[in-house]
Amino acid sequence: MRIAFFGTPAFAVPSLKRLLADGHSVVLVVTQPDRRRGRGQRLRPSPVKTVAAEHGLPLLQPERAREPDFAGQFAGLAPDLGVVVAYGQILPEVVLEAPRLGVINVHASLLPLYRGAAPIQRAIIAGERETGVTMIRLVQEMDAGPMLATTHRQILEHETSEDVAVALSHAGADLLVDTVHTLADGRAREEKQDHVSATYAPRISREDGRIDWQRPADAIHNLVRGLVPWPHAFTFLNDRRYLIRRTTFDNTPSRSAVMPGDIVEASGDRLRVACGGGTVLSIHELQPEGRRSQAARAFLAGHSLVLPARFRGIPGEGPDTADD
Repeated sequence: MRIAFFGTPAFAVPSLKRLLADGHSVVLVVTQPDRRRGRGQRLRPSPVKTVAAEHGLPLLQPERAREPDFAGQFAGLAPDLGVVVAYGQILPEVVLEAPRLGVINVHASLLPLYRGAAPIQRAIIAGERETGVTMIRLVQEMDAGPMLATTHRQILEHETSEDVAVALSHAGADLLVDTVHTLADGRAREEKQDHVSATYAPRISREDGRIDWQRPADAIHNLVRGLVPWPHAFTFLNDRRYLIRRTTFDNTPSRSAVMPGDIVEASGDRLRVACGGGTVLSIHELQPEGRRSQAARAFLAGHSLVLPARFRGIPGEGPDTADD
C-alpha cells in the first residue's frame, strides 16, 4: 500500500511506526509546522516529524492543509490510502478524495461519543469508565464518518489522560494495521454512526482547569487526572495559584461543619480538602506557581499552614492562612 500519513503528536508515532514495520510504503508524511515550545521558546519539530526524519520519509508541513499548492502536491503522489492520526487540521475535500481508498482516521474514543479535539481528556473528566479507539472513514463533518473497526479499553480510577493516551496510541496502531489489511483485500465493512447519540469533546483550555470546590470530590479528582499532562487543575491559596497534580478522594460525607474548599487536615503527608456534598479530596502532589512540584509532605513542611484555611476558585476572596 502507498500510504500518505498525517499526524503530529506523540500519540501518532506508534501508528506511523507500525505501518512501516508492516511493510507499507509511506510515500508522504504531513505534520504541523515546527512550533516554539518550552521556556526558551525554541522552534521544535513535532514527534512525527522526528520519526519521519529518522526513516528518511518525504515530509511536508503546510501551515494550512487547504493551501492549493499542498493539495496539488498531494494529489500528484497518487497514494492508495490516507491515514490521519491526531494531525490537528481539517482536511479539504480535494485531499479526502485523492487516495484510491480514501482517508481513514484513528480516533481515540468510542464513537459517536466524544467527537472532537480532546476525547481522552473529556472522557476522564466526565468520569467515564471505558473508552477505546474507533477507525473511521473521514468526511467533511468532524468525526462523523462511517466506522470501520473499534477496540475497547477500561479506564482505571487512578489513570490520567497521559496514561490512557499512551495505551490508546498502541491499541490504535494495532487496529490501524488490521484495518489497512481489510481495506487492501476488500474485506472492510462500514457502519454508519448514530448521529443522534453523538457527544462532543472540545479543545482543552487553561481555564478548564479551575477547580470548583462546590463539586463532589470524585468529580474534582476526575478533573485533576483528566488534565494531566496539560494544563493541570488549579486553585488559589493566599492569592497564589497552585496546580493540583495528584489526588485521591473519599465520597463518604464528612460530619464536620466545613465549607467547600476548607482544608480539614494538614499534617504529615495528609492534605485533605472539603468538597461539595461533604466529600473530601486528598491532595498528594501540588505545584506552587513558579516553583517545582511537591509532594504534600514537602509542601506542608515548607509552609506555615494554620487552620482554618481555604482553597478558593479565584484569588482575593478573603484571607487564607498559609505563608511561605
